[in-house]
Amino acid sequence: MEETKSLYMMTLGCPKNRVDSEVMLGTLRTRGYSLVQEPSEAQVIVVNTCAFIGPAKQESVDSILEMAELKKTGSCKTLVVTGCLSQRYGQELSQEMPEVDHFLGTSAYAQIGDLLAAEASPRQVIPDPDYIHNAETPRINSMPKYTAYLKISEGCDNACAFCIIPTLRGGQRSRTVQDIVAEANKLADSGVQELNLVAQDLTAYGHDLPGKPKLHELLKELVKVDVKWIRLHYAYPRVFPDELIDVIASEPKIANYLDMPVQHASDKLLLSMKRGRNSKFLKELLTKLRERVPNLVMRTSLIVGLPGETEEDFELLKEFVKDQRFQRLGVFQYSDEEGTSAFDLPNKVPAKTIERRWREVMAIQKRINREQNKKLVGQKLTVLVEGPSEESEHLLVGRHEGQAPEIDGQVYINDGLAYPGEFVTVEVTEAHDYDLIARVVERPDPKQRAHTPREAPPAPVPLKAMVRPPEPRPE
Repeated sequence: MEETKSLYMMTLGCPKNRVDSEVMLGTLRTRGYSLVQEPSEAQVIVVNTCAFIGPAKQESVDSILEMAELKKTGSCKTLVVTGCLSQRYGQELSQEMPEVDHFLGTSAYAQIGDLLAAEASPRQVIPDPDYIHNAETPRINSMPKYTAYLKISEGCDNACAFCIIPTLRGGQRSRTVQDIVAEANKLADSGVQELNLVAQDLTAYGHDLPGKPKLHELLKELVKVDVKWIRLHYAYPRVFPDELIDVIASEPKIANYLDMPVQHASDKLLLSMKRGRNSKFLKELLTKLRERVPNLVMRTSLIVGLPGETEEDFELLKEFVKDQRFQRLGVFQYSDEEGTSAFDLPNKVPAKTIERRWREVMAIQKRINREQNKKLVGQKLTVLVEGPSEESEHLLVGRHEGQAPEIDGQVYINDGLAYPGEFVTVEVTEAHDYDLIARVVERPDPKQRAHTPREAPPAPVPLKAMVRPPEPRPE
């Protein structure tokens, strides 16, 4: 009998990359690999990398070198590097990192089982990016069992000046409505209660398919799946039809939460970025969304320091942030990436100036966050309980509808009884810059708890403590 090999998977970067890792995990499980939690125990280590901006590339390189040391000190016999860093720099890395056995590009990860099984296999497998998994592809959800990411398309047809992703991931490849719904049903059957839809450009979904199905048509089918929340991430604002707004507003399962990256508020910078829309359009769209979707929580991302960004442009951005009062906001410091059109732009902004501008915007947003959270004190919210807090055994932690996994703040529960994976009603008792503190006031009927019927529910966690969670770092 062939010996079972132990596997450790390290995933860096975005949720789309996490889904790729989950497909690799599913593929390797069918080949008899067993997953271990410590890299020192693994015979095979896979590092799924990110190469979006400079810091992400450095983190990927550092992680590869760290794992490579385990070929000397641990059980590791085979080290595989996958993802965007391999796609972009595979040839160079293969020369500079002899300790890595294989480099797989962004469309080669489904081949990892065959690659590792072959007696003689190529060191580099970096085809043109054209792959996307389907509902029949083996996949292991690496998130807690009540939540999962659902990738509805891969690649991007936009040409934003600052972004290397179309080069690394290829043009847009949408999955069919039927295939996405089939995977959503599988996830729901496994106990998932929250579907987080992801893509490089969510709102462009379907334009590359026969019949050109739209995102709102997909959502009308997904709401038939037995889950409680469907959350929309990476909704590019260039195309945002009224029909999509209507579905978000009218369907209870679609969370009142929208992640829509606007990137800037200066028309000059939006033009340089090749975003396709001006600030007037963005402001009108934001107003329309808030008017038609009550209590909508908006998340956006911005970039500071694009070449040519003047202090006047930056002041426009700050005023935009103050006026719009996004509930969630992340800011990227511009990274000069070779292969993007912004790389050749003149008037580079000094690194110290970029850092200062980042800090100024985050300081504005921190004040907005605290003010927004204070308004929630005394209100009752539905919270998805995630389990005991890592910060203290006296706290449960969860998220309300306006908090996405991994990127947003959380609700710390210091009074009440709840199961991990259960939706409970809480009353907010205290507000911090990014997080809330609350107590449980109502739990659902036991028949509605979010665990599969074949499993015994986890033990409930009773809590009665007055413990303040630590303040989180800025995004």
